[in-house]
Amino acid sequence: MAQLHRGRRLMGEINVVPYIDVMLVLLIIFMITAPLLNQGVKVDLPRASAKTLPADMQQNKPIVLSLDAQGDLYLSVNGRTVGPAAPAAIRSRVAAALAANPDRPVLFKADAATAYGVVMKAMVLLQSAGARKVGFITLPPAERRRGT
Repeated sequence: MAQLHRGRRLMGEINVVPYIDVMLVLLIIFMITAPLLNQGVKVDLPRASAKTLPADMQQNKPIVLSLDAQGDLYLSVNGRTVGPAAPAAIRSRVAAALAANPDRPVLFKADAATAYGVVMKAMVLLQSAGARKVGFITLPPAERRRGT
């Protein structure tokens, strides 16, 4: 038995090089995916005292059409934001999403500085795509300071 272990010695160290390689790959993956997760449209929403969305509506992944101050349209379906997009492209995407699930909630958010006519064109666009009900996204009203 002494002859079996004569040529080899037990190694008491851990080789950390493979762990460093794995960590570098994970770091690169997170650096690439982090900017993609923070997609969104900068919209200065108007403030209104409205009720919050019911929990079942939030779980159904609503379709969200956003309209920024420049009049550009952005569409968010299943967490993916597309835009600025042409009205025809938005109409077809909303129609396809509603064809799969007609009861899916449709929400609309527009910048507070957007003209009323532009908002109405976006609403007509949603209606022509088959949306029966459209909810508006707003911010809660600013709390008043005491003493003012």
